Amino acid sequence: MAAMQHPGEQANARRSYEVTEADLPLSCPLPSMKLWNSHPKVYLPIEASGRARCPYCSAEFRLVR
Repeated sequence: MAAMQHPGEQANARRSYEVTEADLPLSCPLPSMKLWNSHPKVYLPIEASGRARCPYCSAEFRLVR
């Protein structure tokens, strides 16, 4: 399930997200998420390993190529 398929989703609603190259550069919360109750935006380096974890909310991201 790609991250951009859930426009308006509450930020930090899930703990695991699949993202595509269209979602790069990757940030948490994702641009499509509601931000009213979230942490500061942080960019996550996912390109090299294909995985990243947010230091604020511990959400895990997996890059699907």
